[in-house]
Amino acid sequence: MFTFHLIDESNARAILSWRYKPPYDLYNYLEDEVNLLQYILHPQNTFYSIMDENSELVAYCSFGQDGQVTGGNYHNQALDIGMGIRPDLTGQRKGAEYANAVLEFADSLFKPKAFRVTIAAFNKRAIRVWQKLGFQYQQSFERGSDGMQFIVLLRTDYCNRNQ
Repeated sequence: MFTFHLIDESNARAILSWRYKPPYDLYNYLEDEVNLLQYILHPQNTFYSIMDENSELVAYCSFGQDGQVTGGNYHNQALDIGMGIRPDLTGQRKGAEYANAVLEFADSLFKPKAFRVTIAAFNKRAIRVWQKLGFQYQQSFERGSDGMQFIVLLRTDYCNRNQ
């Protein structure tokens, strides 16, 4: 149903223009667009466009350090996942569909020992989605720069299930 492509400049610019309504406006990109564009396009940051069956950009994901938030404990080995769904497609009870597609793609690409997501504590929708997919609470912490609360969820039993 979904296809994944290393992100290109056109899709990166589209993502930078996405605007979420409060309280999800935390996820709006408001900083220096040139630096963010370079960051998203840098291969080390492994951003992928997620396209639907009509080849429309519906979401994106990233793997690795981009999925981490300053202040969290990331000492245990796991593949960190970052994900965003186009604002007009959120709140439609399809988050698990997107997240599961990301897990399948990541498992085939990286074969990690475990998956990890870090979510703003207020984002109950996202927390429910990942818990529905078998992720379990690991820790909560406060980001030092602004005091925002985050939680970390981990899943270890999904990975490499087809081996």
